[in-house]
Amino acid sequence: MMEITLTCEDCGSAISIYPTKDVDKAKCQICNHEQSVKFNDDHFESILLDCPSCERKDFYKQKDFNRKIGVIIYMIAAAVSTYIFVATEVPWYAPVPFIVTYAIDFFLFQKLDPIAICYKCHTIFRNVKNIEEIHDFNHEMNDRIIYADHDFGGEHLDHH
Repeated sequence: MMEITLTCEDCGSAISIYPTKDVDKAKCQICNHEQSVKFNDDHFESILLDCPSCERKDFYKQKDFNRKIGVIIYMIAAAVSTYIFVATEVPWYAPVPFIVTYAIDFFLFQKLDPIAICYKCHTIFRNVKNIEEIHDFNHEMNDRIIYADHDFGGEHLDHH
């Protein structure tokens, strides 16, 4: 079954829900704000064609990994690398933390499942049956949706 993680409109906390016929509101466990959701038969079948939160059809896929943790890992590697370069007698070992970090990143990339994310409201969708039909992140689409509220209607922007 598809798992959906909304972002609370009031406090920004995560709201995890599963699509069911009797649910039309998602309640934040932190601030008790209720937000409307509209599920359809596709959602019950774990097929993602439209967002139950904002009703848009524009999604991208990525690996299911917390970006903040990734940034922290690379910052630690940079700090260790700087220390090795400045404070040791073997500065040519300075790239080693980045090589190790890259190897860990490569391993995780192979093992983690993909998720779909709504460009407009950033709702996260896990266990999506049609994930292979969803394209990778597109910077131009993101900018047009976020800054100009452009609706691509589910069509991927492709300049080829």
